Order: sequence, then structure tokens, then C-alpha cells
Amino acid sequence: MKSVMRRRLAIVLVLMVVLVAALVGWKVIVIRKVIAASVPMPQTVSTATAAYSEWQPQVEAVGSLRAIHGVEVTTEVAGLVRKLDFKSGATAHAGQTLVELNADPDIAQLQALTAEANLAGLTYHRDLIQYQAQAIGRAQLDTDIANLKSTREQEAAQAALVAKKTIRAPFNGLLGITTVNPGQYLNPGDAIVTLQSLDPIYVDFRLPQDNLSRVHVGQTVHVSADAFPGATFQGTITSIDPQVDPSTRNFEAEATIRNPEHRLFPGMFVRTAVDAGKVERYLTLPQTAITYNPYGQTVYLVRNPTAPGGHPTAALTFVTLGPSRGDQVAIVKGIAAGDVVVTGGQMKIKNGTQLAINNSVLPRDNPNPSPQEH
Repeated sequence: MKSVMRRRLAIVLVLMVVLVAALVGWKVIVIRKVIAASVPMPQTVSTATAAYSEWQPQVEAVGSLRAIHGVEVTTEVAGLVRKLDFKSGATAHAGQTLVELNADPDIAQLQALTAEANLAGLTYHRDLIQYQAQAIGRAQLDTDIANLKSTREQEAAQAALVAKKTIRAPFNGLLGITTVNPGQYLNPGDAIVTLQSLDPIYVDFRLPQDNLSRVHVGQTVHVSADAFPGATFQGTITSIDPQVDPSTRNFEAEATIRNPEHRLFPGMFVRTAVDAGKVERYLTLPQTAITYNPYGQTVYLVRNPTAPGGHPTAALTFVTLGPSRGDQVAIVKGIAAGDVVVTGGQMKIKNGTQLAINNSVLPRDNPNPSPQEH
């Protein structure tokens, strides 16, 4: 009996040891899983390398295009349109006939006045001979002279009236669209067609008075228009208004732009950038790399791990910013050329966070971006 009891006690003890060992092993496995779950996973971010680039300081503004010569061609005198000598959209040359009004009555009147003037001239010369022969008095000769001058002036006035019945282009330019037709009666001042000189063309823009010391005649101006994405037109400042608008404290500048292809039209809205000052060299980053805080601006530098096979880590760094242009911003202090900086995903990291770099999608880094509509 005693031996049986000993065997049963030994079996119970062995079972208890096995059970305790199983519980301890299970607990170790659970603890290891908890510890593994508590280790932070690397956060995916995009990066960029800080590098130097040359910047041309510019003063930017919006402006409006204006033709150097641009008018609405009209008529000074009333008349019936006899003939149109142009087509809408055609190129006109200075002195080219555009419209002919009916001038038959005026031409007939001119011929009558010419005949009267010729007669007055013959009378004067005949009386002059008689006066030299002392056959008539001086009073008669003076009357002949006055009559001759009067008829000549009437003839010249009538000739000017006949000339006004032919409407000519005052300068070289591009004609617009006309709604005038032959047989239509025109009154003085009625618009016939617009005529615009397109090459070169003016751009007028306004700048705050603080830029008066940076802008002067002869500076290069770059002009861009939404109608021609990616295209830039270059010109120079030709005039600066000597008066500052007291209501806005802005001054007006005028630049002349070459437009040989006639792509720019008067009245168009454009963006202007004036090259002001010498070219400068800045360390630049995409603007998305900067985190703006009440206590200053910061970036996250990418630090390499000390052990092989590890992940890079984020290092929070304060920076001092310089000027910005487009999608880029200049860094004056805080980083050096060649530093790798986080440009996307900063919201999910902090100082010391392990990083997984994925640069398949990068933020814009264009110094001269254009608006995009999708």
C-alpha cells in the first residue's frame, strides 16, 4: 500500500511540474508578443536632399496689355458707304484705304470751286497788266487779289472734305471685326473697325511704393499669360509713372514686350516678374518640408542607423528661412548642403521615429509653378 501511495504521489508531482512549466512557457510567449507589439513600426515618408541653386530676385505683379497704337477707326464726316477695301482680321498698312464714302456731290462742288479759282487767277493777271499800264486803279487789283485768295481757300476746304470721304489706316496694325456694310449710312464718330498695333506691345502693371528703389527703366521683365501655359515673353521697362496713387500707395510702370507672332492681344491679363538685383545663391528645399510652429520653423533630418540593417531615424531641427519662390523656400541657417530632409509624412513622426523612405511620389519643387485645374 505504501509503495502504491508513493507512485501516485510521484505522478501527481510530475503532473504539477508539467502544468507549471506549461503555464510559465505560455506566459513567456504572451510577454514576448506584447513586447514585440510595443516596438514602433517604421513610418513611411518622402525625402529630398538640400542643394544650392541660383535665384534671380524678382518683383512680381499682375498687369494688363495695351497696344502701342490702338484706335477705333471712325469717320469725321457723314456719308453713304460706297466700298469697303479691307477684310476683318486683315493686316493694314499706314495710309491704306479702308472705306470709301460717296463723294460725288462733293467732287462736283470741288470742280466748280476749282473753275472759280482759275477764273479768279486769270482776272487777277489780266488786271495786273492793266494796272501796270495804269489803266485801272489799285483798288481793283486789291479786289482781284482778295477774290483769288478766297476762291483758293474754298477750293482747299472742299478738297479736304473730299479727302475725308476716303478713310485710311493711320498706322500699321491688325484690323478687327467690322459690322459696316456697303450702302450703310455713317454719321460722324461712328465706329468702323478697330486697328491695333501688336508688335511690340505695352504691359502696364502696378507695384507697391516700397519697390521704387528696386525698379528702374531698362530692367528686364518676364511676362506670362494663362492662355499660353509655359510660355514666357521678355521685354524691358520703358517708363515709370512719376506719381504714386495716394489711395493705394502704388506706382505704375510700363514695359515694352516683343510680340512678333501676335500671340498677345491688348486687354489680356498677364503676370509680370521684374528682375531686380543680382543673382543670389541659396540652399533650397520644397516648402512642404517646413513645419511652421509658434516657436519657430522646423524640419526633420534623416539620420542613418549605427547598426547595419536598421532603419533611418528622424531628427527634429530648427531652421531659419529666407525668401521663397514658387514651391521652393531658401534655408539661411539650420541645415547644410547634402542633408536629407523629410518632405512628406511629418504629421506621423516625431524626434527619433524610425523611418521607411518611399520617394515614388514627391511634392512639387518647381520655382515657377503655374496654376493647375483638374
